[in-house]
Amino acid sequence: MKRIITISREFGAGGGEIGKALAKKLNYEYYDKEIILQAARLANMDVESIIKWDEKVPINFGFAQSLFDFYNKPLNEKLFEIQQDVIRQIGEKGRCVIVGRNANTILKEFDSCLHVFLHGDPHWRMERMKGRMSDTPESKISEKIRLIDKARRKYCFYYTNTEFGFADYYDVSLSTSSLGIETCTDILWRLAGEKTSDGQ
Repeated sequence: MKRIITISREFGAGGGEIGKALAKKLNYEYYDKEIILQAARLANMDVESIIKWDEKVPINFGFAQSLFDFYNKPLNEKLFEIQQDVIRQIGEKGRCVIVGRNANTILKEFDSCLHVFLHGDPHWRMERMKGRMSDTPESKISEKIRLIDKARRKYCFYYTNTEFGFADYYDVSLSTSSLGIETCTDILWRLAGEKTSDGQ
């Protein structure tokens, strides 16, 4: 039975929706932006000030950060370290679904994990996001999809030295555009090894 499920996702692929539905089916705790809020409280940081650093890398990407001690690191580096501690604490408790934040790499040494990557056809993701951003021009949505996916790839490589979406770092990769949100949720529920209350 898999008691920790991490979900990495392309923007618009339905990672949050699937994560919430899966947590509900499994009766697990769901974590996404909540991790940022916990990290902010632990660091005595203003939540609004740090939200902008979520899943982003420092502006001076590639600079030798080892030259700095913790207190001189950029705010987003401090935030990642704190988030990392929070994610590990959540992992210790188990029975959780964690979306984003490189949780698959942070918890790679934990037992009973199911690490998932969700992706989708760009056109399908565009149409899906148009339904959620009806007041936003299509060109803006397309650019947002491109930029967020790029930021997540950079964030993943910068903090974990792994490649976002590369099969070696996940147990399963699902195309939400091909399979659909509900089917992906059901597949992951079955892979988690849970049974329904009536034993089926």
